[in-house]
Amino acid sequence: MDVVAVAAEVVRTAAVALNQEEGGAGLQINLFWVIVSSLNFLVFAVLLYALFGRTVTRMLSERRERIEQGLRDAEQARLDRESAEAERLAALAEARREAKEILDRSQKVAQETRDADIAATRSELERMRQQAEEDIEAEKQRAIADLRQEVANLALEAASKVVGESMTDERHRRLVEDFLRETATTEPKA
Repeated sequence: MDVVAVAAEVVRTAAVALNQEEGGAGLQINLFWVIVSSLNFLVFAVLLYALFGRTVTRMLSERRERIEQGLRDAEQARLDRESAEAERLAALAEARREAKEILDRSQKVAQETRDADIAATRSELERMRQQAEEDIEAEKQRAIADLRQEVANLALEAASKVVGESMTDERHRRLVEDFLRETATTEPKA
């Protein structure tokens, strides 16, 4: 501290000399007190650093780490958000593709069902047409047989009136069978 005291004395004498030269008018700066105040500030700063420097440095370091971690988390959240957006768009595109496939399949199944229904209806109509033709042909044959029977009966009655004799069941039966044989062989085929 001797050196500081000597330096302070030198500065004080220089400041006094400087003060005497200016004549004491106006703003006066005392160099001694400026240096003493500076030294006091330096001693106070070193004392504060010695007492609280490690704690403040640690707190600042922790704060820096938290801020850096927050920035890393924010960057990761941004990347996650971008990847989630990409996944959402991919899932949406996949859902649209699947919906289109389902729609295409349902249209194909509907067309196949419609075609099958049309084919079934056509086959049913054809079967009904054939059945109707068979029924018509059977009815035609029955009507022709009934007509032949009626004609045979009329012919027998007419023959019995012309011959003038009564027909027995045996004779009647034989004449009807002969008539039916003759009409069956002479009948034109339709």
